[in-house]
Amino acid sequence: MALSPKSDAGAVKLPGEVKALGFVSLFNDAASEMIYPLIPAFLTTVLGVGAVSLGALEGFAEALASILKVWSGRWSDKFRKRKAPTVAGYALSGLARPLMAATTVFGQLFALRLLDRVGKGIRSAPRDAMIADIVPPAIRGRAYGYQRALDHLGAVIGPLLASGLLLLMPAQMPRDQQLRWVFALAALPVVGALAVLIFGVRERAVAMKSVVKLKAALKAHFWKYLLCVFVFTLGNSSDAFLLLRAQDLGVSLALIPILWSAFHIVKSVTATPGGRLSDRFGRFTILALGWGWYALVYVGFAFAGTAWHVWALFLVYGVYFGLAEGVERAFVVDLVGDENRGYAFGWFHLAVGIAALPASLIFGLIWTAFSPQAAFLTGAGLAGVAVILLTLLVHRPARA
Repeated sequence: MALSPKSDAGAVKLPGEVKALGFVSLFNDAASEMIYPLIPAFLTTVLGVGAVSLGALEGFAEALASILKVWSGRWSDKFRKRKAPTVAGYALSGLARPLMAATTVFGQLFALRLLDRVGKGIRSAPRDAMIADIVPPAIRGRAYGYQRALDHLGAVIGPLLASGLLLLMPAQMPRDQQLRWVFALAALPVVGALAVLIFGVRERAVAMKSVVKLKAALKAHFWKYLLCVFVFTLGNSSDAFLLLRAQDLGVSLALIPILWSAFHIVKSVTATPGGRLSDRFGRFTILALGWGWYALVYVGFAFAGTAWHVWALFLVYGVYFGLAEGVERAFVVDLVGDENRGYAFGWFHLAVGIAALPASLIFGLIWTAFSPQAAFLTGAGLAGVAVILLTLLVHRPARA
C-alpha cells in the first residue's frame, strides 16, 4: 500500500490486531508495574541490599532478556510464527512475578526477576515483528506509538493499584507483608493479558522471501544504527535508580507508586503523537530530539535538591519516551527487509540489553563511589555522544 505520510496516512485506521496487542501490553504492564516501583524498597528494607545489588539485578535481567530476543525473533522469521512465542513469553512472566511474594533472600528474587525477563525475551521480537507485518509503512510510527501508549497506560494503572492496596492494608501489618501481598495480587491482570492475546489476536499470513543467510540478512546502516542505540543505552540505566533518587530527596514510600503512575501518564499521552511526528517529519529527527531531551533531563536529576524537583523531572522525563520508544522500533523496520523483521528486532533488543548490563552496574558503582550527581551526568554525556553518532553515521531512509 503506497501512502503519502503527510496526507493519506491520517485517514488509515489501525488494524484490530494492533489495538488488541496494545491491550495485551496494558494488562501485562499493569501487573509488572504493581511490582517494579516497589522492588527498590523491597531490596533495601526487607532483603537488606543496596544500589550495587539493584544495578546487578536490573542489568543481568535485561541482558538475559535481550539475548533471548535474537533467538525468538529469528525463530519467528524462520517458521512464520509470531503468536506462539508471544503467548509463551507473556505466560512465563505472569507466572514468575507473583512468586516474588515468597522470596526471603536476594538470590531468590534475583532468579525470579531473571525468569520474568526470560518471558520478555521470548515475546518481544515476535510481537514487534507482528505489528510490522500488519500495518502499512505510512502509519508504522503511529502503530508502534499506539502499542507503547497502551503499555504505558498499564504502567499508570499498576502503581495506582499498588498504592491503593498499600493504603488499604492495616497500619499494624508489617511492611514486608504489605509488599508481599501486592506482589501476589499482581497475578490477576496477567489473566486478562493472556485472554486478549489468545482470543483477540489473529496472526496474519505474510508473504515473505526465504530467510536470508545470517551474514547477509541485515544492511550496514542497520548495524550503524545499533551502534548508536548501544551507546545511548550505556547511559540509560534502570529507572529504578530514579525511584531511589526520589526516596533520597524525600518522596515517601506511599507516594512512590503515585509518582511512578504520573510518570507513565505522560509516557502514554505522548507515545502516539511521537510516532505520528516520526511518520510526518522522519524517524531520525524525532529520535535525535528524544535522545537530546533525555540528556537534559538527566542533568536535571543530577542537580535536583528537593522532592518537588523530582516530581517535575519525572513528568518531563516521560516526554522522552514519547519521542523515542516507538520511533526506535519503527526505525528498525525502515532499515531492514520484510523477511528479516523478527531477526532485526532480536538484534535491536540484544543491543539494548547487552548495554543495559554495564549501564546499570556502572551507574550503581558511580553512585556508590562518587555521588548520584556524577552518575546522572555520566548518563547525560553518553546520550549526547549517541546523538552525535546518529548524526554522523546513520543513513536516513525515505520515511525515517
